[in-house]
Amino acid sequence: MKKVLVIGYVWPEPNSSAAGTHMMSLLRAFRAENWQVEFASPAQKTEHMVDLSEDGITTQVIALNCSSFDEYVQAYSPDIVMFDRFMMEEQFGWRVDKYCPNALKILDTEDLQCLRNARHDAHKAGREFSHSDLHSDIAKREIAAILRSDISLIISHYEMQLLNDVFKVDNALLHHLPFLVDLQHIPTSTKSFSERKHFMTIGNFRHAPNWDAVLYLQQIWPLIRKQLPDAELHIYGSYPPPKATALNNPKTGFLIKGWADDAYQVMEDARVCLSPLRFGAGIKGKLLEAMIMQTPSVTTPIGSEGMHQNEPWSGVICEDAQQFADAAVALYQDEALFTQAQQNGQQLLQKYYDKSKLQAQLIAKITAISESLAQHRQQNFTGQMLKHHTMRSTQYMAQWIEAKNK
Repeated sequence: MKKVLVIGYVWPEPNSSAAGTHMMSLLRAFRAENWQVEFASPAQKTEHMVDLSEDGITTQVIALNCSSFDEYVQAYSPDIVMFDRFMMEEQFGWRVDKYCPNALKILDTEDLQCLRNARHDAHKAGREFSHSDLHSDIAKREIAAILRSDISLIISHYEMQLLNDVFKVDNALLHHLPFLVDLQHIPTSTKSFSERKHFMTIGNFRHAPNWDAVLYLQQIWPLIRKQLPDAELHIYGSYPPPKATALNNPKTGFLIKGWADDAYQVMEDARVCLSPLRFGAGIKGKLLEAMIMQTPSVTTPIGSEGMHQNEPWSGVICEDAQQFADAAVALYQDEALFTQAQQNGQQLLQKYYDKSKLQAQLIAKITAISESLAQHRQQNFTGQMLKHHTMRSTQYMAQWIEAKNK
């Protein structure tokens, strides 16, 4: 039985974020192999975190910049260590190298932080994003973490191509792994066109792209409401701040609903999902949930990026606010368009998100590299070089902080 240690940036909240759902898919994939899995995190526990013990996963609270982790990781002695985002690899990677040098190191990027941040900066500056925006300090840190790891899990085709073409990362260090959907347990039929009403969107309010989308919907919604005066927009998401709840306006049908006990149910109740994302990275859990519940969506090129490989979208993709509103109204009123969008979504799920295929490919990749780990690392000279020099600064900084805290 392999022993897996997952070091989490946060405790998984599958009902709050796509990242939480994706993490749970990975943990369950490891458990399906009958591997022993422990999830450790330095983060504060939260009200919406999942009970990992229900999946047979043990947990451990760990400390940043503290040698207590060294004793802990030696005692647990994992065969595989997976870091949740590059910050965890920075913090704990050198300790794993020192005390468990033969453990396979996996970096789960969730999405490329450097891409998301570069787009955010370009958006705030009111200009188009370009590849030159990517050459940031965050990019240097994130790509260094990828190079130090044995495998990095990359969620979208777009990000795979970016890593290959812009950052020249060897494909041997990357594994494309989108969201895993259990096709055997998705609904074969959902509420009909006539049984559904209103528009909806959903997303963690703490996530900057989601909050920006809510602000953008304030511009788009009057254009929709002008054509559909009785329609409502239901906005769901965890951790709504006062600035979000202040936008609730029953007179205009712009309704801040906050936490949804069942995201799939509120998705199925709606006729159209709106996701006008203007920056971000990775692939979008809300749009995958829309496909699963057969709810057509209107989104942007950023929203659909890496999700459909230029095949017909499960709704409409557009950028301009007026075009976005017109597309939303058309899907809302035209049952034939609505039905075609549903069919497109089902085809995308079958082709790109089949859990059984994706999970088998992941386990096969992990097994193959584990069996030839020394050779795999020998072929990654840049990664070895980064461990030898650059990473030492992080190590010494951590040790300095620890000494200072005593």
